[in-house]
Amino acid sequence: MQTLKGQNIYLRALEPEDLEFVYALENDLSVWEVTHTQTPYSKFLIHQYLENAHQDIYQAKQLRLAICKNDSFNAIGLIDLFDFDAKNNRAGIGIIVQEAIDRNQGFGSQALELLIQYSFEYLALHQLYANIATSNEASIKLFTTFGFQLVGVKRDWNFSHEKYTDEALYQLIHK
Repeated sequence: MQTLKGQNIYLRALEPEDLEFVYALENDLSVWEVTHTQTPYSKFLIHQYLENAHQDIYQAKQLRLAICKNDSFNAIGLIDLFDFDAKNNRAGIGIIVQEAIDRNQGFGSQALELLIQYSFEYLALHQLYANIATSNEASIKLFTTFGFQLVGVKRDWNFSHEKYTDEALYQLIHK
């Protein structure tokens, strides 16, 4: 789909071949704080998830897409719409680029731009939101670059590394 192709990356549906990538990402302890994961995922569960990834966003209430460089089929990250609410025309959005070498290269920015455009133009959403740790300066910069505005801070929202941390709620309303 041309809509989901950027200058250096494209977004595609998850495929059975993504099993190892998704397994590694979901079980990467360094990102559990961001993804709110608390237990490891088995390959069996991820295989089942991938088998059902064909469901559309109206059935699954989420959409997870692989972020790929234009010259490769291999995923470098994932971008999600979650908590899809068709009645109120909104969804949460999350993004992760797995390897540090692929971060700060503009791939996440292009992926976010494509998914925002897709969400407003094709899904007719009215708003997107992102929950971001107040200490995650890179994500805050990424989302605010695209017009997401801070609408509130949830104090002591997450417990991590033996302390409570704040989480900010950012919102983008389509005009």
